[in-house]
Amino acid sequence: MFVDSHCHLDRLDKSPEELSQTLAFARNRGVEHFLCVSVSVKDYQSMLSAVEGFDDVSVSCGVHPLHQEDACGYHDLLDMASRPEVIAIGETGLDYFYSAETKAVQLISFVDHIKVANALNKPLIIHTRDAREDTIALLKEHKAPTTRGVLHCFTENWEMAKAAIELGFYISISGIVTFKTATELQEVVKQIPLEHLLIETDSPWLAPVPYRGKQNQPGYVREVGEFIAELKGISVDELAAATTKNFYDLFAIAKTAG
Repeated sequence: MFVDSHCHLDRLDKSPEELSQTLAFARNRGVEHFLCVSVSVKDYQSMLSAVEGFDDVSVSCGVHPLHQEDACGYHDLLDMASRPEVIAIGETGLDYFYSAETKAVQLISFVDHIKVANALNKPLIIHTRDAREDTIALLKEHKAPTTRGVLHCFTENWEMAKAAIELGFYISISGIVTFKTATELQEVVKQIPLEHLLIETDSPWLAPVPYRGKQNQPGYVREVGEFIAELKGISVDELAAATTKNFYDLFAIAKTAG
């Protein structure tokens, strides 16, 4: 069985009935759990409302680095993320590719998220792009020894992946790995130890081959898993079992969420 470790169900262009059908399609393809990831505290309640009633959907709480217009302070984030249904903090992180001009605000927000994760003993979900040095440096400086997390939709190099793994983090791979242009990422994935690997869709974006160009959905995590299994020379069942175990090891309270 698979887990979609990172999706945005509230961002799918679906009615409530269509969302239910989308999740049913994923379950029929062997996906047993879904982590719906927050990008804005302002939109958290509407996200929660969209997925309420699905016992196999867990949620996070945080502010995406590209949504700094919705930024909130440490205490507001701590209050919201303390809610029992929240299993992770984020997504947070740094993105200098699309929004280098907000770097100062991003840095403050990222540190606040790390400190909230420390305080609540909940894992971090990190988005990072063109910010390798700062991402790792801030984690080394601010995270508690017991705080873990994941670098999601990973597209950076092996050196960054290795540094994150040494900090106790997982590396999550999306449908980007199936793209013909993703040769460097494919070589990185070959090197990631199976015990530190997660898979995701990041839906509704980044649909894997052969669905590229279409709206992504959690059921397509199977294609991500199948492609990575072939890359690593292992069976799909082994890949699915390992990444699902890793998900529940990291997001332990997902088993009781809902």
